[in-house]
Amino acid sequence: MTLPRLALTLGDVAGIGPEITAKSLLGHDDLRTRCVPVVIGDEWAMRRGVVSVGGAPDAVRVIASVADATNTPGTIELIQTGPSLEGVELGELSPVAGDGAYRFVVEACRLAREGEVDGIVTAPLNKAAMHAGGHGFPGHTELLAHEFGVKNYSLVLSAGELYFFHLTTHVSMRQAIEDITFERTLSVLRLAGAFARSMGKPDERIGLAGLNPHAGENRIFGDEDADILQPAVAAAREEGLNAVGPLPGDALIPAAVRGKFNLAVVCYHDQGHAPFKAVYGDDGVNITVGLPVVRVSVDHGTAFDIAGQGIAREASLVLSLERAATLAPGWEHVWSAAQAEPETGA
Repeated sequence: MTLPRLALTLGDVAGIGPEITAKSLLGHDDLRTRCVPVVIGDEWAMRRGVVSVGGAPDAVRVIASVADATNTPGTIELIQTGPSLEGVELGELSPVAGDGAYRFVVEACRLAREGEVDGIVTAPLNKAAMHAGGHGFPGHTELLAHEFGVKNYSLVLSAGELYFFHLTTHVSMRQAIEDITFERTLSVLRLAGAFARSMGKPDERIGLAGLNPHAGENRIFGDEDADILQPAVAAAREEGLNAVGPLPGDALIPAAVRGKFNLAVVCYHDQGHAPFKAVYGDDGVNITVGLPVVRVSVDHGTAFDIAGQGIAREASLVLSLERAATLAPGWEHVWSAAQAEPETGA
């Protein structure tokens, strides 16, 4: 069987991206039986990351193309992307590192568009550094959507069999409320349904969290749940999706954690991210649904405060590689559904 080829972007090299990449690719040989990981990044930063975790710098092998990868245990095969980032200081916000992180993602997207890789896995970047480097995207998700030219997409947090889809993410609360429309809600419910079908579970229940406390409490706490979310659920059900809600967020999310829902749709960033990270920590990953290839990321940041000390945990990155390898073969089902829905993503 042909193993999925995964482009692993190095992230912001002033943070922990290089060292968790080194730990993942040098300390987990079983990954080689599931995928062919190729680092898209910077040779100098990667070698520094290897040394920080006690490895030999010659474990890094620079290759010209994905086709040159041998997937040999004990090596890190890397495609140098742009000029060297030698001299970037660890733990400090750097526009040079921010620009590098941007370039790594753009190159990974190019490789995916040209069919050289089957998926993308991303180490963390720093949004402020990327902005300082001249690239004003809110984060990875929006940059990836831009590079692939897609409008209908969703950030999804996942741990085990649980998936949290998001109607909005990296916007202010005021903007999030404005962005939650009937069309956007129905589009994400459809994406969740397509994702369920890709996993062979077409009848999976999809729970939608309410925007307001108690899902509006019969309009006492706001009209959005009754006027926007409830009609979207009704429309989804008419299309054959097993959607329910809107349900109070403080009821739906604990129920999902207990296994009563595997698919949940939340309205805004912290409604999903805060409880998810509190419960799952390193056991969670971030998936972008709606791209032509699977993209999975760690669910943590660059951790400038511990960068270079060799103590950063690689568990989330290992899990990201494993999840991308698992999802890549059936990803065309989700992509087909996303193409049919031209609504704005988040």
